[in-house]
Amino acid sequence: MFIPSSKSKLSLIILALVAIGLFVWVENSRIIAQKHYFEPKLKAAELMQQAEDVIRSYQDERGFYIDTENDPNETALIGEKETLITTDRGSLRSKLTTLNPNFAAIIVQYFKDAGLKKGDKIAVSVTGSMPALNIAVLSAAKVLDLEVEMITSVGASMFGATDPEFTWLDMETLLREEGIFQYKSIAASMGGGRDLGRGLNRTGRELILQAIKRNKVPLVQENSLEANINKKMQIWQQAAAGKPYKMYINVGGGLSSLGNSINGRLLQPGYHKYLNIKNIPLKGTMFLFAEKGVPVLHLLDITKLAQKHNLPLAPVPLPQPGQGEVFASPKYNVNIAIIALAIMVILIIIIIVFDKKQLKFKEDELAL
Repeated sequence: MFIPSSKSKLSLIILALVAIGLFVWVENSRIIAQKHYFEPKLKAAELMQQAEDVIRSYQDERGFYIDTENDPNETALIGEKETLITTDRGSLRSKLTTLNPNFAAIIVQYFKDAGLKKGDKIAVSVTGSMPALNIAVLSAAKVLDLEVEMITSVGASMFGATDPEFTWLDMETLLREEGIFQYKSIAASMGGGRDLGRGLNRTGRELILQAIKRNKVPLVQENSLEANINKKMQIWQQAAAGKPYKMYINVGGGLSSLGNSINGRLLQPGYHKYLNIKNIPLKGTMFLFAEKGVPVLHLLDITKLAQKHNLPLAPVPLPQPGQGEVFASPKYNVNIAIIALAIMVILIIIIIVFDKKQLKFKEDELAL
């Protein structure tokens, strides 16, 4: 049996030390490379943060009580769990996750991936459930100079815009008056069961109607969910003024958008150029737009959406605009990596040749 010589052992030690040195060299060659659309992503994230700051300042002036246990970042965008206009259950963790201003950068990425460009028209369906995500969409749309035709379902799930005196429509109005956005809902419905406030008591429904009236938004209140869906489609068609919609964005779980709550859970969050619309018992506006060949951006399963883009869940404190892999990621210097690999291959070949010569020499000695 061949026993490695002291020279062979020394060669292996040297090889190991060189390998470690080359590994350190390659690791230190990493740079942080900006990803595509860095500038509009950053602008959208900064705009979202600015909008959140405006809402926080307004709520402070109102004397709004911030529950720091449920809203540890003190954004004033986390509403009470149950109020007269709370329509459904909601995940506090998801609501806290949407507060990250870098969500707006994710929306920019989706818009760019879909090929949207300046002046393109988009149809946006929002609810009061995730006001921060509504802001993210509008921030991305403004930065990319898109035309937004938005319809709101006012009711909100737990921890959303559940304050009857400061609904999503009120936030929308405030942000427009402060010059953050130019967008205004072209129509609004109650939301909740059947998109007609089913599940709320009479006072809750009346408070939503008051919010729609004081924000001067046309009311959609037909006699059934299907009728509400058809009415909203008519309103979007009229608002298009002959210009095609380039994307439909669904934010939240509004029944008029989904048709049925299970439809939203079956559909993966994110961008869909086409939708499989078979076996849908009642098609909400999202599916009706998809039937017309309009791509869809579905924003509902926040945990899955955040994990997909490596955004932190319910972060405390909130990340600053520009933080995260959506903006930049580590990148190795390929040239250095190739040189290091070549050095290792050459050294390994030298050691193999050296060991073969040593083995031949030993065999010759034994033969004598």
